[in-house]
Amino acid sequence: MQATVLRYDRDDGTGACVLDDGVELDLAPGALDGSGLRHLRPGQRVTVTVSGPVGARRVDSVRILGVTP
Repeated sequence: MQATVLRYDRDDGTGACVLDDGVELDLAPGALDGSGLRHLRPGQRVTVTVSGPVGARRVDSVRILGVTP
């Protein structure tokens, strides 16, 4: 899925993004772990992996669009 970063706190690894369908989701602590990223900027376009039941979904992993590992 693709999304746009709304906010990100690099000190505690929390933040939020909005999916292209308009749904806002929290970033799980550690969502950037293993991606090689250290922080995200508001407005940045990303691809995300989401888990959990509807109403409690969250982003488990993030990758910046156009950046390969």
